[in-house]
Amino acid sequence: MMSNLLRTGLLCAGLLLGSTQALAGNVQSAIDWAQQQPGAKHAAGKGTRSPLVIAHRGASGYVPEHTLAAYALAVLQGADYIEPDLVMTRDGQLVARHDNELGLTTDVAQHPEFASRKRTQTVDGVSLEGWFSEDFTLAELKTLRAIERIPQVRPANTRFDGQFEIPTLQEIIDLVKSLQLSQQRVIGLYPETKHPTHFQQLGLAMEKPLLAVLKRNGYASAKAPVYIQSFEVQNLKTLSRMTSIRLIQLLWTEGQPYDQQALGTDLSYAQMITPKGLQAIARYADGIGPEKGMIIPRDAAGNLTTPTSLVRDAHAAKLKVHPYTFRAENAFLPTSLRSGNDPTERGDIDTELRTFLATGIDGLFIDQPDIAVRLRDKP
Repeated sequence: MMSNLLRTGLLCAGLLLGSTQALAGNVQSAIDWAQQQPGAKHAAGKGTRSPLVIAHRGASGYVPEHTLAAYALAVLQGADYIEPDLVMTRDGQLVARHDNELGLTTDVAQHPEFASRKRTQTVDGVSLEGWFSEDFTLAELKTLRAIERIPQVRPANTRFDGQFEIPTLQEIIDLVKSLQLSQQRVIGLYPETKHPTHFQQLGLAMEKPLLAVLKRNGYASAKAPVYIQSFEVQNLKTLSRMTSIRLIQLLWTEGQPYDQQALGTDLSYAQMITPKGLQAIARYADGIGPEKGMIIPRDAAGNLTTPTSLVRDAHAAKLKVHPYTFRAENAFLPTSLRSGNDPTERGDIDTELRTFLATGIDGLFIDQPDIAVRLRDKP
């Protein structure tokens, strides 16, 4: 059932511009909407604290990911940084989507005018069928609306399907700057370049456009509240020669970065987390973003085991450690921390977070940033 507060919030947002859908691309309306939501009660004026709470795709545990509403709610819940995943449009614009394939996160399938755009192509070595951002201009993408990416786990989020636009990086920055004024604190950006080799091969290289937008908005130094992250290596090395903005090497549990696969090297993620590999990362990046199981693995039963040496080894290489992704639902929690058998119900994420915080991590990505803020700020 929709709460009275939430119903009131949606009604207020609708009255602002005539309908809830009109809220979609308007920065101030997204802020007004988020302020009406449960959980948007974090006190303004607090400075950034450690460990950093990074809102994974916004407050994506409550609102469809990569929307202005999700980012605004995350900030009002106290997140230090918000994370936009960035892909390119056909006309070279940076927009926020988890992937360049649009079928899982937008209503593109409901647009008959775009039916002919559906195709199959190889992205990062994997054959995918769908609609791809590089086949659309920004104006065309603005006619689409976001939908919940994992409705089977977050059915409540589907009530927002069709209400929010795909935001540009500039719109996200405008949102952040507006919220910094009202919240009286610095709010960081943590963009990820998605599929940079793929876009480079299409003549849509991401590095220069990304840095141009950031520089135009005053983000151009190591002191700027920005981290740029990537699963690829050459992308980050290129950026390290172009900017002093802090960079984060993302890490996965198996295989190798796609750019290394395309180049024919043997560099694997397993090699990158050795002390020698971490020293190599430190020559072009300021930190790592490992999948959280690389810090505390799970056993065959799905329960947490003993922490690895990764945090200690990374710190020895003078690298920050920001693991991903913490989510409150049973579907994502260690077996012993689940509450019942319903994958959509929340389990004991507090215990999981405390266990990881005890390893000395410098920040974390989470879909429900209010939970991490509460635990971190608790005396």
